Amino acid sequence: MRHHGAHDKDEAIVTFLLSVMPIIWPWLVLISAQLMVLARRTGIGLSLLVLFISIASATGLMSPMAIAAVAIGLVGASLLPHLKGWPAVAGHLLLILWCLVMGAHLLPGFENLKILDQVQAGTGSASFTLHLNLDKPMVFFAVLLAWPRMLRGKTQIKRTALLAGLLLLPGLFLLGLSFGAVQPEFTVPPWWLVFALSNLFLTCLTEEAFFRGYLQSAIAPRLGDVGSVIAASLLFGLAHVAGGPALVVFASILGLACGLGYYATRRLWVPVMMHFGFNLTHLFLFTYPGPL
Repeated sequence: MRHHGAHDKDEAIVTFLLSVMPIIWPWLVLISAQLMVLARRTGIGLSLLVLFISIASATGLMSPMAIAAVAIGLVGASLLPHLKGWPAVAGHLLLILWCLVMGAHLLPGFENLKILDQVQAGTGSASFTLHLNLDKPMVFFAVLLAWPRMLRGKTQIKRTALLAGLLLLPGLFLLGLSFGAVQPEFTVPPWWLVFALSNLFLTCLTEEAFFRGYLQSAIAPRLGDVGSVIAASLLFGLAHVAGGPALVVFASILGLACGLGYYATRRLWVPVMMHFGFNLTHLFLFTYPGPL
């Protein structure tokens, strides 16, 4: 028999989801586009992306300049697999710059929806704000167009590397606890489903496609497997420099774990789920957000 408290929590979760659905539904089109591309239904996925951009334009979420920037980035990315030599190197450097600009929200014209404003996961957690991004997810589509082989990787699973990556995740929580970066706190906030959708598709999928599927794969021929895992992990850590030195260190370790997961399997969904599982565990079991 369930307690009234559990029933009340379930009701609060459903109530919150229904209350925001009228404003978040366009992102469901975007997520559908991502899923289709992941399923190698690229034509359907890109058609859904065009539909999403059209909706975003009609509703004022994206300006003409923002749409033009997205179009230039995606068209340019689609040309990269056909280039060789220095034109290819220059093209990939320009794509990386474009991805960093989009990922850091530096280009105006994107009205990223503020869905949570100064909320707390629990009484001991810090306040944080959550936006449903429009610009950052475009990176996912661009790197897949530029480096389609990231979805074609088939290799025998390297169990030792995968186990090492998986063990780093609880180890990172232990490190955070030992330094006082987080504290245990069990909580299931009413907005967790929206957080999960945003975190999985707009954050984890995009970041892992860029840092692991694209960067780690692209630099492996020059630095080797070990060097590429370490380099991509450090770059992932540096991408969090705005959060301070502690976050850079923790993010680098998380990047190392996810990098090992991708190296061991060559399957993009593995580091995505490692990243997402870590973030969801952090939300449910520890004070959030903090350096972790």
